Amino acid sequence: MLHRTIKDSENVTVQATNSPEEELPKFRLPQGQSSASVAYQLTEDELMLDGNERQNLATFCGTWYEPEVIKIMSDAVGKNMIDKDEYRHTAELEERCVHMIANLWNSAQADSTMGTSTTGSSEAAMLGGLAMKWRWRSANESKVAKVPNLVTGPVQVCWHKFARYFDVEIREVPLRSGRYVSDPEEIVSQCDQSTIGVVNTLGTTFTGHYENIEELHRALDDLQEKTGIDVPIHVDAASGGFVAPFLDPGVRWDFRLRRVVSINSSGHKYGLAPLGVGWVIWRDESHLPEDLVFRVNYLGGEMPTFALNFSRPGGQVAAQYYNFIRLGFEGYQRVMSNLRNCAAFIGDEIRSIDRFEIVSDGRSGLPLVTWTSRKGEVDLYRLSNQLRSFGWQVPTYTLPSNLESTVVQRVVVRQGFTLELARQFVSDLQQALKYLDANPMAPTANSHRKGGFSH
Repeated sequence: MLHRTIKDSENVTVQATNSPEEELPKFRLPQGQSSASVAYQLTEDELMLDGNERQNLATFCGTWYEPEVIKIMSDAVGKNMIDKDEYRHTAELEERCVHMIANLWNSAQADSTMGTSTTGSSEAAMLGGLAMKWRWRSANESKVAKVPNLVTGPVQVCWHKFARYFDVEIREVPLRSGRYVSDPEEIVSQCDQSTIGVVNTLGTTFTGHYENIEELHRALDDLQEKTGIDVPIHVDAASGGFVAPFLDPGVRWDFRLRRVVSINSSGHKYGLAPLGVGWVIWRDESHLPEDLVFRVNYLGGEMPTFALNFSRPGGQVAAQYYNFIRLGFEGYQRVMSNLRNCAAFIGDEIRSIDRFEIVSDGRSGLPLVTWTSRKGEVDLYRLSNQLRSFGWQVPTYTLPSNLESTVVQRVVVRQGFTLELARQFVSDLQQALKYLDANPMAPTANSHRKGGFSH
């Protein structure tokens, strides 16, 4: 699009600003100003070219919000979450959320627990990892020359980032054919005196299955009884932390297990908050080393802070609190139940297509469906590309170590995805399959790129 710079006082439409002499700036600031309306429209035109976020079935992040949430975000756009002296009530809302989440995760000390909001679950996970590393180092001063290790099942990429950025060896236990979560006994076999902790995931990124954290807990108890090695657990509940408490209360994965010393989750996934907020909760203050807490006073008050980021917006935290008091336990339970029912419908429809084999059917774990092509009958990458012609973004990707030859597709069901949309998706999927059958060698939409995998 082309435009010319105009004065704010000019009353012209965006369409009247086109000029063959000047291109829309891309790599350097324009020389002059534009009116607010023109700058807005030009930017909006760029955003219009993105995909429809409601049809993005790859992401776990929320894409639908009540109007009141948008209003809260607008009202809080200038509030800096880190400035707890100036924005004391925003800080108070954060503190309330921490206690509510700790209570949801069955903390015995929910009223006095340690926790913080973050920019997302990746930062929250890294803070949990850092706390485990510091506690291990403090207890093993004679071994500080050794590189500590972290043992995991199939984890999201943020844990690989943590290991690389903070000098920790990651021991990711490979999967086995037909098993899409880690084997607790294999996890334990990788633990030694240099292990800072074990990470298990409540709702894996790849298939949505819950890992068996209670079984892992028992295996680590046996390890300590036999060897004296005491290994804590961090639970990556990025998605499951706001699903399991409402749909699977009998699953023991949280602070009911004494080895679980910290848990992270994403408020902007099934916590239903806008993008940009995560949470990490520790069992008690003994599991958050004081050395990791910074105290600054140059924003007007004494502020203890433990975060990788400093300044960040407060609107997402305020919106998280809004959702908590708006929905309550029963509201969240109803939302999650509806999402699981919708996922189960898609799973049943996918299962009825004899060329697909279900990996996760949406009836347990996270409300998502994962499937693979039976005997390679369908090129899932081409299917992803063809689905884009209907607007659907469906990721195709390979499973993690030891199952890299298995290619799967996944649909994540989130708030705002209705049963009617699910029916439309299934119909479009069937149409896409018919097209591929009729045109086995024809190029599909975006055929130059493989279907991407998005977290």
